[in-house]
Amino acid sequence: MNVNDLRFPADFVWGVATASYQIEGAVDEDGRGPSIWDTFASSPGNIDDGATGAVACDHYHRWEQDLDLMKRLGLNGYRFSIAWPRVIPSGDGAVNQAGLDFYERLVDGLLERGIAPFATLYHWDLPQPLQDAGGWPQRGTVDAFVAYADAVTRRLGDRVAFYATMNEPWCASFLGYVLGQHAPGLRDHRLGLRASHHLLLAHGSAMEVLRANAPGSRHGIVLNLNPAHPASPAPADRAAAERFDGFFNRWFLDPLLRGSYPDDAWRGYGDAVPTIEDGDLATISRPLDFLGVNYYSRAIVADDANVPWPAVRGLPPKGTPTEMGWEVYPQGLTEVLLRLQREYELPPIYLAENGAAYRDELKNGSVDDSERVSFLEQHIAALHEAMVHGVDVRGYFAWSLMDNFEWGHGFEKRFGLVYVDYETQARIPKRSASWYAGLIAQQRGAKGAVRS
Repeated sequence: MNVNDLRFPADFVWGVATASYQIEGAVDEDGRGPSIWDTFASSPGNIDDGATGAVACDHYHRWEQDLDLMKRLGLNGYRFSIAWPRVIPSGDGAVNQAGLDFYERLVDGLLERGIAPFATLYHWDLPQPLQDAGGWPQRGTVDAFVAYADAVTRRLGDRVAFYATMNEPWCASFLGYVLGQHAPGLRDHRLGLRASHHLLLAHGSAMEVLRANAPGSRHGIVLNLNPAHPASPAPADRAAAERFDGFFNRWFLDPLLRGSYPDDAWRGYGDAVPTIEDGDLATISRPLDFLGVNYYSRAIVADDANVPWPAVRGLPPKGTPTEMGWEVYPQGLTEVLLRLQREYELPPIYLAENGAAYRDELKNGSVDDSERVSFLEQHIAALHEAMVHGVDVRGYFAWSLMDNFEWGHGFEKRFGLVYVDYETQARIPKRSASWYAGLIAQQRGAKGAVRS
């Protein structure tokens, strides 16, 4: 189906997404303290190209031109994250007003341009002093997060249309504390499970504060979800796919939307499960105004008793993968959304991230990223298919506005609709940016494109 033939609601949000550490730079300016990503990236061997986010896209100084670019794209939503160490450098101490000033300028600039602010309070940049005290495995980090959420929402209030407490708690807990691939780079299953519970508890604990300080805003959380497919029809592989689903998807969905952890995963983790205190699950499962879903690909898994629970082995992607090695599997997005509708009582959904990294090349002042255009077309069509079947999706956010610091891969992977020349910080819209601008204009009954 040609995506230009599809029709989305008139109030549908067309946006892009970014994250603070990946674009802001200015890591030691205006009172900002160090984060776990500053520490992790500065340790040799942790980042593929040896880079850090110290400068990144210099968005801290170039935010006005970046917002002007968003306006030229025709966006009506921008999902960004707030850097905790820029607001409270010590993590749980005095508020740095200069940090809040920056985000107030950003929010006001978005509103002046007719773009709705979607703020994420935690996109992985935990203040380093909190990690020195134990980080997310420590229950005290929950209280620090609530105090930080209170400071932000007291200042920004309901000028921010949507607040997400957390982005992808699976990554923050399992990649950071179990697999060592993300900051803080630890490898301890027990710590990761404790971190996952405290991330969810921090989300739920902050919801009351967010609603009190910003009653006119919507409040929720963002999860990354992957459909799990068995490598073969064999019963062992089918059981492996179910276990992976418990490990990756249901471990976060069930506490949030059902008030309980999934029984199979709880049993599978044995005595490594986190301690749950009275009232924790009721706090975690406080009603959501929206659920953000990040979708990139699927998992194909086989049974493997030689590895810890969930005792699965991932298989290589089929077809031509993206530069991240991920399969292009748009039908998985429809599958995820229909599954959510079938199995859970849901608030409205926003597709909070969707995109792909490709080997973009700047030639004669332009980037012809036709593979990314195809990726976006297929996934937006898959999103529409879910909506046709009744899933209440209110918006789509492409990842990402511009090329940036891609975590452990440094600057080697480019996800942006806009090419960034990191030496000059020039922003050069790719073909995908013009395509996306044209789609948005077409949905609004007008013609338009973006120019460099």
